Amino acid sequence: MRILHTSDWHLGRSFHRVSLLEAQAAYLDHLVATVGECEVDAVVVAGDVYDRAVPPLSAVELFDRALHRLAAAGVPTVMISGNHDSARRLGVGAGLIGRAGIHLRTDPAECATPVVLHDEHGDVAFYGLPYLEPALVKDVLKAERAGHEAVLTAAMDRVRADLATRPESTRSVVLAHAFVAGGEPSDSERDITIGGVAAVPAGVFDGVDYTALGHLHGSQAVTDRVRYSGSPLAYSFSEVAHRKTMWLIDLGATGTIDAERIDCPVPRPLARLRGRLDTLLEDPALARHEEAWVEATLTDPVRPDEPMARLLDRFPHTLSLVFEPERAPEDPLASYAQRLRGRDDQQIAEDFVAHVRGGNGADEQERTVLRGAFDHVRVDDGVREVNR
Repeated sequence: MRILHTSDWHLGRSFHRVSLLEAQAAYLDHLVATVGECEVDAVVVAGDVYDRAVPPLSAVELFDRALHRLAAAGVPTVMISGNHDSARRLGVGAGLIGRAGIHLRTDPAECATPVVLHDEHGDVAFYGLPYLEPALVKDVLKAERAGHEAVLTAAMDRVRADLATRPESTRSVVLAHAFVAGGEPSDSERDITIGGVAAVPAGVFDGVDYTALGHLHGSQAVTDRVRYSGSPLAYSFSEVAHRKTMWLIDLGATGTIDAERIDCPVPRPLARLRGRLDTLLEDPALARHEEAWVEATLTDPVRPDEPMARLLDRFPHTLSLVFEPERAPEDPLASYAQRLRGRDDQQIAEDFVAHVRGGNGADEQERTVLRGAFDHVRVDDGVREVNR
């Protein structure tokens, strides 16, 4: 069976205030064309269809057109909700839409109810594990505790139990939206850390032939059988080195995997430029970036006059301007942003505690309280967004 694995469309998202709607439409055109040209048997979409729980109408219309075209092509599609989606909204009408061959899996309680497709070698069971917010699904899945690994393990135990009831020749595919250990993140994914731990081991997915992951935006193979398709478009400058692709997976008669990357259309290349303003404006080697979306980091010791206007003369698609003056690390004028770079909310809060105490940091009990507070706020924000 030939499977096209994609995820993280984030329909409705912009790039530094530049609308990506046309680029997202072009990507979906490319996806539908690839389905026909590569004789795809099934499409899997591993979450984050939309960029937010209540997407703009233009994004909903784009999604609707894509569903109609995939249904018209007669190729079954299985998709799950991600942490950016409202599972309840995305799942509205799932039963009716399923009759057209578009199978939406948004209910954690149904994670062990597969979509079963057939080829000349027998059955392939597709299990959809929507994004599992630990605090919200622990009881539903009867997990031992409220953590990412615990709830995914509980979900996969149900999957493996169902698979054990099926003919031995049945092959299996799992769709999941999670941060799996070994994956390389970027700046554009929303943090899903719970209890200070975000990543789960790839071994959670043992026992199935292929795991189609979503959440991380870089296309990558965690193992031969566990892969991220990545986002089809770049959503932050941290993705400047990404090659945006989909996975074309050939699932053999005995569960063997052959994988090929299918490139996605690039609306405009990205460039991260760094140096003094005069150098960026005069260096002939930078001519190749003049039509790119540019993030410029200026290192001038003193802020230049009208830097953005001058950059736009040469790089008309400059979207981000950052100042990092050339100063010694111990210089008290070093920027606050520089001091915070690479630290998460928990570390920043603990540093604040140490600062106000004159160097005495938080003890283990206090760190647990801080972690619980951040987890509570994040989960509460998620619940509020879903219920809007």
